[in-house]
Amino acid sequence: MKKIAVIGAGAMGRQIALQCALKGVQVCLQDIREEGLNEAEEFAHHYLDGRVAKGELSDDESRSALASIELTNDLAYAVSGVALVIEAIVEKIESKLELFRKLDVLCLADTILGTSSATIRASRLAEVTGRPGRVLNIHFFNSALVMELVEIVARPEVPEEVIRPVEVFCRKIGKVPVVLRKEISGFIVNRIFRALTREALSLYEDGYASADDIDLAVMKGLGHPMGPLRLLDNTGIDVSYLARLEEYKETGVESTKPNRILKEMYDRGEWGRKSGKGFYSYDDDNNPH
Repeated sequence: MKKIAVIGAGAMGRQIALQCALKGVQVCLQDIREEGLNEAEEFAHHYLDGRVAKGELSDDESRSALASIELTNDLAYAVSGVALVIEAIVEKIESKLELFRKLDVLCLADTILGTSSATIRASRLAEVTGRPGRVLNIHFFNSALVMELVEIVARPEVPEEVIRPVEVFCRKIGKVPVVLRKEISGFIVNRIFRALTREALSLYEDGYASADDIDLAVMKGLGHPMGPLRLLDNTGIDVSYLARLEEYKETGVESTKPNRILKEMYDRGEWGRKSGKGFYSYDDDNNPH
């Protein structure tokens, strides 16, 4: 896959696009918002300049990466002739369904359509296309420029000849793919993460221990590089709350219901690092204090 399209220039889409460009893949990054494209361009320059300043990247490598990304608000142009499309738009099912209907019409018949969503199953999006066997989850983790893992979720209807090139693509851009052969809410990592954080949140909201001590216990007792509450701040309280709420609505299982503290923080706009306050407070440079 020498050229792909990424749809959505938000925090995740711009990182996926830049990761591809750094590994020599031509990528067309599309967004209907001109502001989003401008922010993505600024992000790429800032990130690459920082890598060059630290000696982690040469000037030539930085220029090559920038040259490998094309920005556009024209969806038809972005997906013209590409082998793979990765959707990274807002986590709203109606918006994604509308996009996948358009992609099915605009893309070549053998183009693979991937969604980076961690909460919406590809099977729901496949239903509005004429290519259900070529639609799957390609779930990157935040930050996509740092985290190595990519979860590929492929239903039994998705053949090996579709899964294999996606695995090869992930390795080409420096990621480690794992494949789920059946769909399940939360996939692998988030199911395990939610179980861990559900207990951490319960300890916190019931007053058993502070956020600092809960995080320290998990880091020193279980060997995790970051505590669960700090990690929730980093990934976004809003993202975690909405994902858990979606799982609860879908399954009806009481144990999947979001913790009370998550809902309270979501309602107050305390969404973690992005809002300046979550379980910890953050200064203007996003440093916790």
